[in-house]
Amino acid sequence: MDMTEIRNERTQLLNYLWDFQNQKGYISTSDIRQLSVELGISWIEVEGVISFYHFFKRKPTGKYTIYLNNSMVSEIKGFQKIKDALEKETKAVFGGTDPTGTFSLFETACIGLSDQEPAALINFKPFINLTPKKIKEIIDHLKKGGKIEEIEDTPEDNIRYKNDKGEPVIFRDYKVGDTVIKLIKKTPEEVIQSIKESGLSGRGGAFFPTGLKWEFAKQSTSMQKYVICNADEGEPGTFKDRAIMNQLPGLMIEGMITGAYAIGASKGIIYLRAEYRYLKKKLEDTIKKFYNLGLLGENILGKNFDFDLSIMQGAGAYVCGEETSLIESLEGKRGGPRTKIFFPVEKGYLDKPTIVNNVETFSAAARIIELGSDFFNSKGTEKTKGTKLLSISGDCKKPGIYEIEWGMTIKEMLELCEAKDTNFIQFSGPSGTVLTKKDFNREISGEDLICGGSVMIFNSKVDVFDILTNFSNFFINESCGLCTPCRAGNYLIGKRLKRIRNNDATMEEIQEIKDWGKILKDSSRCGLGKTSTNFITDAIEKFPELFKKKALKHKEFDLSSALNDYYDYVKNN
Repeated sequence: MDMTEIRNERTQLLNYLWDFQNQKGYISTSDIRQLSVELGISWIEVEGVISFYHFFKRKPTGKYTIYLNNSMVSEIKGFQKIKDALEKETKAVFGGTDPTGTFSLFETACIGLSDQEPAALINFKPFINLTPKKIKEIIDHLKKGGKIEEIEDTPEDNIRYKNDKGEPVIFRDYKVGDTVIKLIKKTPEEVIQSIKESGLSGRGGAFFPTGLKWEFAKQSTSMQKYVICNADEGEPGTFKDRAIMNQLPGLMIEGMITGAYAIGASKGIIYLRAEYRYLKKKLEDTIKKFYNLGLLGENILGKNFDFDLSIMQGAGAYVCGEETSLIESLEGKRGGPRTKIFFPVEKGYLDKPTIVNNVETFSAAARIIELGSDFFNSKGTEKTKGTKLLSISGDCKKPGIYEIEWGMTIKEMLELCEAKDTNFIQFSGPSGTVLTKKDFNREISGEDLICGGSVMIFNSKVDVFDILTNFSNFFINESCGLCTPCRAGNYLIGKRLKRIRNNDATMEEIQEIKDWGKILKDSSRCGLGKTSTNFITDAIEKFPELFKKKALKHKEFDLSSALNDYYDYVKNN
């Protein structure tokens, strides 16, 4: 974006803030005052937006800003050694900048490279499979004035399995325009009917019927409607959408065009997570190609159908994976969830009817129009149709992307990725389900085990309490703070987990966590809070002996100790 142009669109606030930060490494007070005047909003409101997002900085950072992934998969692959090596080679400490102002070091949550850990972003360029030796080579190169582009890594897509019981849906040969050519021969009503007949449900985790969502949006008489692609996959252990955008960006875009045609939308936005900035140029080039081919813009392929597409880059907020939080972010606000008075299909982006689907869902929709609904719903189980992309990482020989038919068992999945001595599976991310050996014959499907995409596998050598602590810290850090149950509840569960690890809690106190989890589920504002205790409540149920070993037989009530949790919370919040 041209920094000299007049900034007058509130919806472009994230882009404006990125302009300032990219220019000098941080956002200054004068920048905030300038935006306040130009946009006609309070400088405090601008400040509030900046403070909400993980990647915006208010203080100067080094020439090279390094974000090291601290997810649990990274921990078991050597996170601590890489962290130590970075501090040694840069002479900086994490959370700060070295004395020369060259390097700033930060930890961050999952960056979508769990199959290639340890991994980091340096000025948002990816670096994978890190070792202390590789860290030394990288830092030496940069110290000598070498260009970062000369040494950045190209992440592998690691597509390991493509539904060998039948033809894959997503990862098959792709020809630009095939979907759109077939699309415009149908009426919008016929498109929606095809999506409904296919049985496609949202692939982001909620699994709401896609055709039904589109039908609701189609029914609105509004003259302006929007299509938004949620490319902000932030669930730890998930990287499937990254692989689609790298290999098949056009397929995702054709899915968005399909959605726009079906509901009568003329504008679309790809909300791209900051961690995937290195994919932005590929997306921009693909969009440009689509315009040149007449697949985007006015009168697409000679049809009375207009659709324009743009990209908005996020700034680091897990909660923006929730659709109303994402819409708030696109409107230039803090990405907090909306009160569910209206659904986005009624009043979404700028209060206009909006469909929000993720990368995998739009890609599947494009294939359905290209190949037919019968092809899609011939796969899977009776109630769960099609295929599903799994992002498998952790203790297995073959981490990567697996396009499976619904109905595969956990045992079959573990055999495919060559996992041995599996003790703990975090299924569908930390907000999902804990699986153990007793679950290996269960089925991956809507009838049994539903999965948004993340599968993290841990063997018996990994301390279960290390896993739980990592997940707990993630939810504490990622809560948007808007509602008390999530903000305070996750913090208190983290404190209780620490006491359990230190053998300082009774079995009654451990069981209380289940009650706390129910409170969060019933009263949190959005899905983040509602599902944020699944990992710990499941673990208590699946590993009862571990918790019994940690529990005190009896404990006298200590008023001072009881109050300390509250005082610590007040101090830190």
